[in-house]
Amino acid sequence: MSEFSWIETYFRPLAQAHPESLQLQDDAALLECPANTQLVITTDMLHEGVHFLAGTTPHLIAQKALRCNLSDLAAMGAVAFGYTLALGLPRHTDAAWLADFTAGLAADQQTFGCGLLGGDTTATLGPLSIAITAYGHIPHGKAHRRTGAQIGDDIYVSGPIGDAYIGLRMAKGELPADNAMIARYELPMPRLELGVRLQGLATACLDISDGLLQDMEHICTASSCAAALDASHIPLSPTAHQLMGAGHIHLPELLAGGDDYELLFTASPMSRLALDKIPGLTRIGTIRQGSGLTLYDAHGDILPINSKGYQHFK
Repeated sequence: MSEFSWIETYFRPLAQAHPESLQLQDDAALLECPANTQLVITTDMLHEGVHFLAGTTPHLIAQKALRCNLSDLAAMGAVAFGYTLALGLPRHTDAAWLADFTAGLAADQQTFGCGLLGGDTTATLGPLSIAITAYGHIPHGKAHRRTGAQIGDDIYVSGPIGDAYIGLRMAKGELPADNAMIARYELPMPRLELGVRLQGLATACLDISDGLLQDMEHICTASSCAAALDASHIPLSPTAHQLMGAGHIHLPELLAGGDDYELLFTASPMSRLALDKIPGLTRIGTIRQGSGLTLYDAHGDILPINSKGYQHFK
């Protein structure tokens, strides 16, 4: 089947409900945003062997690729409406693989209310490579930035930390398997509804992709401040507690593991009453004057930080 037949068979159906795509008949899409809104754009690349393991089903690969981008929109507080897709496909890719891949995209388009706007497919001699650019909109001036944290702000996370790292270790056979934990790595959940709900409450926000500690430092650097985190308040799943208790894994690994895609944000103490009404949030620290990140235990003693998170280039 030719490239153009693949577009007609597998990709055009993903664009049918979205007139901005021009039914993939042109080389670009035409976008419009509601009045008094800003366009939010983000791009993430995923590579086999780096962001997902060889042998992962095409359905899950597609969903993770889309969800990682939607998570960036969630961090900004945006409403997602579309995405473009660039695929570098190994030459041995067949129609069955592509059918399963686009079925994963179709399922998530239904879940998250967005659609394919365009893209490109190429053959590659290397491993599978995926680049998605996601588009959202937000009321003018309401986007969450990393630059807005203020001295005295509280620090929150939206869910348990380290489960994706545990899931990756399980998928690689390094820990006893638990399908629910593996799913936390393979199928992250972008916090889009929460991102919108945090408009007017969060002073700074991002999604945790490279590890809680490293991403917290990103906020500190952008906002010219320091952060104090209470390790005893950082939410962990029952599985994480069990593995730590058995000595199979340690807290610093979980805090640096990455791929959680939970929201990490700061907010004024004046917002505590409103934030207490939002399920799943945990207050884990405070913004202070200075620079850098300090991690404390339940007794107030400083814990050493040997690794803060994943880096592509070292």
